[in-house]
Amino acid sequence: MANLLRKMVESDDREVRRLGKIADKVQAYEDEYAAMSDEDLQAKTPEFKTRLQNGETLDDILPEAFAVAREGAKRVLGLFPFRVQIIGGITLHEGNIAEMRTGEGKTLTCTMPVYLNALAGKGVHVVTVNEYLSTRDATEMGELYNWLGLSVGLNVSQLSSDEKRAAYNCDITYSTNSELGFDYLRDNMVVYKEQMVQRELNFAVVDEVDSILIDEARTPLIISGGAQQSTGLYIRADRFVKTLHETEDYKIDWPTKTASLTESGIKKAEKNFGLANLYDTENTALTHHLDQALRANYIMLNDIDYMVQDGEVLIVDQFTGRAMEGRRYSDGLHQAIEAKEGVEIQDESQTMANITYQNYFRMYDKLAGMTGTAKTEQEEFREIYNMEVISIPTNKPIVRVDEPDVLYPTLDSKFNAVADDIQARHEAGQPVLVGTVAIESSERLSELLDQRQIPHTVLNAKNHFKEAEIVMNAGQRGAVTIATNMAGRGTDIKLGPGVKEVGGLAVLGTERHESRRIDNQLRGRSGRQGDPGLTQFYLSLEDDLMKRFGSDRIKAVLERLRVDDEDQVIKSRMVSRQVESAQKRVEGNNYDTRKQTLQYDDVMREQREVIYNQRQQVINEQEDLKPILFAMIERTVTRVVNLHTQGAETDWNLEAISDYVLANMAGDDKFKQSDLDGLSADEIKALLMDLVNQNFDAKEKQLNDPQQMLEFEKVVILRVVDSLWTDHIDAMDQLRQSIGLRGYGQMNPLVEYQEEGYRMFEEMIAAIDDNTTRLFMKAEIRQNIRR
Repeated sequence: MANLLRKMVESDDREVRRLGKIADKVQAYEDEYAAMSDEDLQAKTPEFKTRLQNGETLDDILPEAFAVAREGAKRVLGLFPFRVQIIGGITLHEGNIAEMRTGEGKTLTCTMPVYLNALAGKGVHVVTVNEYLSTRDATEMGELYNWLGLSVGLNVSQLSSDEKRAAYNCDITYSTNSELGFDYLRDNMVVYKEQMVQRELNFAVVDEVDSILIDEARTPLIISGGAQQSTGLYIRADRFVKTLHETEDYKIDWPTKTASLTESGIKKAEKNFGLANLYDTENTALTHHLDQALRANYIMLNDIDYMVQDGEVLIVDQFTGRAMEGRRYSDGLHQAIEAKEGVEIQDESQTMANITYQNYFRMYDKLAGMTGTAKTEQEEFREIYNMEVISIPTNKPIVRVDEPDVLYPTLDSKFNAVADDIQARHEAGQPVLVGTVAIESSERLSELLDQRQIPHTVLNAKNHFKEAEIVMNAGQRGAVTIATNMAGRGTDIKLGPGVKEVGGLAVLGTERHESRRIDNQLRGRSGRQGDPGLTQFYLSLEDDLMKRFGSDRIKAVLERLRVDDEDQVIKSRMVSRQVESAQKRVEGNNYDTRKQTLQYDDVMREQREVIYNQRQQVINEQEDLKPILFAMIERTVTRVVNLHTQGAETDWNLEAISDYVLANMAGDDKFKQSDLDGLSADEIKALLMDLVNQNFDAKEKQLNDPQQMLEFEKVVILRVVDSLWTDHIDAMDQLRQSIGLRGYGQMNPLVEYQEEGYRMFEEMIAAIDDNTTRLFMKAEIRQNIRR
């Protein structure tokens, strides 16, 4: 009864009936459009575009647009979408997942919603798992779209920025998931608007959606560069700061744990490094090194903040007093301490940008997907991507036979049985596709077949072009193909002459995968479009999945079935059910891990959006960045003055304010500490902002060109933001790796990460304001400055 209720609740019949009514409207145009000339049918595209501009919606024109795409496919491709394919197409247009069995024509199904959505002119991305499929589909389906008057672009990894931009500006763009993600990250690292390649993310149809949005969800896309600091600069900065004298050449502000050069220190630095102006925009790397060398030498204390052990600098945990293995200070501070202590300075590769597929694809206004296997993960799709999984009925009934699993006591007995089965079927002329979980298993089976002199092809998914060719030939009479379970996604196995008569394609699985989807994917290779076929999984008690999750339960089943003999083979639906329940447990664990990854990445997502939006604002500004720049400087001035004017006036630290101003804002010809005497805190802030205005006016007069002034402002802000954001990503990454340990202290690691991450982000924003203030106020302007 419970199973019957579950089936009724989980059934998509009602939804399919609703979609079927819309499909009937599409089919109603069939005869009318079949009677049209090519020219009249092609004229429908500009007509639809005009109607959309005049206020009609995509839903309003759906029946007609789908019917046009259908008729176009018949004329150009020789393919006419079935009713179930129209239903699948409507599912995609509504931003959901169409679960369609292998061989039901997902590629053709996709053409109708892609054509409809491309009419809006905002771009449609069709996403595939590899470049072979992108190239194939863009070429084959591109004929139809071009015939209907739409442009088609192909975005692959070897293209230049100009070629990529042209591909993205097409009505329809074919690409892989990784290329889309990396282009997004690269776009947010450019310094000129013209260098960007992507448009706004409008609508994406993801082929093999479970592979991309679930199997690869935990894999972040990372752009990293070797950290640009050279070891030599650390040593030179360290040697220089060791020659300085406190109060005379540098001042320490203990509340903020920062040190800054005085006027005297700045002059010594300029002399030492042969510079006219230490704070020129060209010298940002050096000033950063000097700041970190000052911190390393005069603020970070050996055996308190860190310790040196076996030639390595180890951070000391302030709470436990223990060395924190594997942790390093970010922002070049660790290298500065290594230079101070005279140990080997380690290079660091630095993460410059990162994002997960989950967060990238959630940025699209509308997201849809198709696959043969998504129902087992419908809860995850609903919860994380807000997409429903709709099972689309097959065009013809499935006649494939799915045999119950057979269970062997050992791996040897199992593989021998698989080889026997292959031999018998090969001799009868039946093609066999063998799915293995690991490369090791495929090689083991290949050796057994070699011993029996059975010709076969082994496919490890290293060459996508070769892969598709092999999988396409796997349905020929007597063919034997060994492949990893994932192989051949997106490629149909068509049966050769005389194969239906010998039972169609036999699919043999050498073990169950930890995900039911992958098993279903393998099963789905057989029995396409009403063809005959057979699937059979061979298991042993020594399989990974059985050892990890199933063996105790399976052994209990064996006892119930009264199996005593070590070599006895069991073929029972009960075994299959036990294996499926083990798989469900693994899937649950994996879902929890992916959900946790997303919760952690959501912290970075919010920060990423703030920084990327600010960068866009700066890059796109055409006239004046003064309001943004002055807001940053004002926040810095307010922070410095508030910090040192707390309590009674007699407790104020005017010297610290003066030191800050002389080190970061103005020379001693423009400012003296005595200027602050007798002023209130607000008057001090006003005085400092007056210095800023004078500096700004002087720079404007010197340049005498508003565009050059704008360019200077952009250079200052982008240099500071990019440098500190890169360091922040690195620091967040290190925090993420170490935060799990807080669980042992009865703290929730995720909450701790959110709070700590927010605090670090606030600190980074303050540092951006601070560094921008110093760079803008101290840098001397030159003509023809470039980002």
